[in-house]
Amino acid sequence: MTQLENLSGALPPERVPLKGMRKMIAAKMLESLQTTAQLTHHAECRLDALKARRAELKTAGSAVSVQDLVLLKVIETLKAHPGLNATLADEVIHHHAAVHLGLAIPLPGDLLVAPALFNAEQLDGEELCQARKTLVDKALAGKLSVKELTGATFTVSNLGLSRVHHFTPVLNPPQVAILGIGGVQRRLELSASGALVEAEWLGLSLTFDHRAVNGAPAADFLDDLCRRIEEGAA
Repeated sequence: MTQLENLSGALPPERVPLKGMRKMIAAKMLESLQTTAQLTHHAECRLDALKARRAELKTAGSAVSVQDLVLLKVIETLKAHPGLNATLADEVIHHHAAVHLGLAIPLPGDLLVAPALFNAEQLDGEELCQARKTLVDKALAGKLSVKELTGATFTVSNLGLSRVHHFTPVLNPPQVAILGIGGVQRRLELSASGALVEAEWLGLSLTFDHRAVNGAPAADFLDDLCRRIEEGAA
């Protein structure tokens, strides 16, 4: 019995054994932090252009979401920065031609998986939207394959519906990078004409393995991703 449990009149805490998938996740996260040199860069970008593009697609009957448009920009940027679409194993860095995009998916019971959306660079917006939904459905149904659970070359973790603007996602080895998408902040700013306008800013957090990627290339990746998001077209 702990000191807290021994307090007079205190209700005993609920005991939740660390076992099963939760134990596996805990072991993997601990191994990640103990075996990699993790560093996180933070950036933010305006969403105006991407939101405008989403409105156009919605008017045309498309189900492609802002999240899908951001993922498309991530894939484009990875193709331009292959050092981030990489894995490190047995002291060899592997730069992958195909983007097998890992999507962090929360499951009931505070569990988490990050299956791969294979060959994501070959998908347009509509195909990506459908493939993402199918992957989420498979995860919730517990029907993911070992290949899907272990085959990603880069992962995206999305907290976009929260108030968390920036965070520090933990690497999923052997991947050398993971992108955290934070919540949107609305701010009043002065336009070029001097008028007050409301702008939406998206927080981005890139954790990378400093053994495989240095700070400058990681910053270049985030700068390029922000530029592509702010250009908006997809």
